Amino acid sequence: MKTNSRSNLSKSLYISTYITLLCIVTVHTAIGLNESGFNSVWSGLALAIWPALLFFIKLFVAPTARTSANLNLLIASGFIGTALAFSLAKGTDQDIYAFVYGSGLGIGGLILYIFWYSRLGRTPSASLEKGKPLPEFKLKTSEGVLWSSSELTQHPALILFFRGNWCPLCMAQIKEVAASYQTLEKMGVKVFLVSPQPEKHTQALAKKFDVNYHFMIDENNQAASLLGIDAKHGTPKGMEVLGYDSDTVLPTAILTDKNGAILFTDQTDNYRVRPEPDTFLRVFSEYGLTTQSE
Repeated sequence: MKTNSRSNLSKSLYISTYITLLCIVTVHTAIGLNESGFNSVWSGLALAIWPALLFFIKLFVAPTARTSANLNLLIASGFIGTALAFSLAKGTDQDIYAFVYGSGLGIGGLILYIFWYSRLGRTPSASLEKGKPLPEFKLKTSEGVLWSSSELTQHPALILFFRGNWCPLCMAQIKEVAASYQTLEKMGVKVFLVSPQPEKHTQALAKKFDVNYHFMIDENNQAASLLGIDAKHGTPKGMEVLGYDSDTVLPTAILTDKNGAILFTDQTDNYRVRPEPDTFLRVFSEYGLTTQSE
């Protein structure tokens, strides 16, 4: 079931604003520490704000396919840092910074990210129930050739719908799948990586990974909409300047047998929580595939 369009629009605005504010407040905090020293409200604010920004920096510099669901360490640093900021600001005119930066951004902004933005608000798609034949849909290859899912015969398949090259967790997940390339190939599994992003971005992704996978484009989210996994306004606001559409897809993995019937799906409700590659290998192994399959 697709997510709520209005909620997605609010989230797309929120995440861009949140990360921007983290950057601005981090700079202000650094300036404050330099001018006032560590025995000031800025020490607490650094503890409340900086770990969250470092979390996002790490996601882009060293992408990971999954994190803990609730990011408890970040929550702890937000609350402890804010409490320290209020303690150090007591009796000064800097209480306002402890309230706005600490309570507002360090706690409020983080809580929204973890328990609202990260949760996709989806319910499992009725079209993707285990045992059902995969509904027919059409995609385009990175070369612009039209392809139909009705061709999913004779070989089992792993179909990974991802949000776009802009999503570091998606890129990390694709890297993991690429690392399993030889095992999947020996099992006879065809891998399809699907995104609604423009053709040029999918072509760039195909060049990045030297594997015999199928890099596909879901124009206007037609296939995702048919499958009930599209996310209107799901792209962070501002990504349009890099050529991405405002609509995207809910991260979804679909495994099918050689007849196109669904063996397994992962329809995560938290974009930071995704299956390990071994999960896919286990499902195909239970289906009877081995690395000796023809």
